[in-house]
Amino acid sequence: MSKKKIANIPFGPYITVLAGSTIDGKPNYATVGAYGVVSQKPVLYISLKNSHYTTAGVVKNGFFSVNIPSSELINETDYCGIVSGNKADKSKVFESFYDEAGKAPMIKECPINYLCKVIQTIPIFDFTMFLGEIVAVYANEDCLENERPNALNIKPIVMMNAEYFDLNEKIGSAFKAGDGYQTTTK
Repeated sequence: MSKKKIANIPFGPYITVLAGSTIDGKPNYATVGAYGVVSQKPVLYISLKNSHYTTAGVVKNGFFSVNIPSSELINETDYCGIVSGNKADKSKVFESFYDEAGKAPMIKECPINYLCKVIQTIPIFDFTMFLGEIVAVYANEDCLENERPNALNIKPIVMMNAEYFDLNEKIGSAFKAGDGYQTTTK
C-alpha cells in the first residue's frame, strides 16, 4: 500500500460530544470534536474556541460537562455546533440536570455524562484546552454491561472529515486482541 502526503490538518475520527456550561443562569451546550482522555487518572479535556459562549461559562464557573450523545441525537447535536449561544437560547434543546458536586449542566437525553472540575487551562492559538477532573459520571442503565458503558449500546456519533458516522460492531477487546499476534526478530 502506498502513502500519499495530504493536507496538514486533523481529519479524525473523533467521538462527538456536547460540552456544557452555565451562563447567566442557563445551560448552554457546544458541539465539540476536540475532547479526550488525558491519562489513566479521572481526567478529561475539552478544547474550546476562546470566542465561544460556552467557553465563558467554563472560565467563570470552573466546571464543564462532557455529554456523549447517541446517533439518534444527531440533529440536536449538530445544531449546538452551528448556532452560537450568543444568538440563540440553547437551554431548551435538551433537558438539563445538575449534580450537587458542580456547576455545569448535563444532558438527560445523552447516554453518558461526565461532570468535570477544571484543574488546568492551556491556551493554544485561539482555543483554550480545559483539563477537568471527573467529579461525577452518569450513565443510562440500558447502556451498561457489567456496570460499565458499552459503546454499541451508547451508539456514539463519530465525526471524520466533516461527516458523521455511527458504530456498527465490536471488533476486539483492548489488551486482548493482540494476544495471538506473533513477531519474529532477527
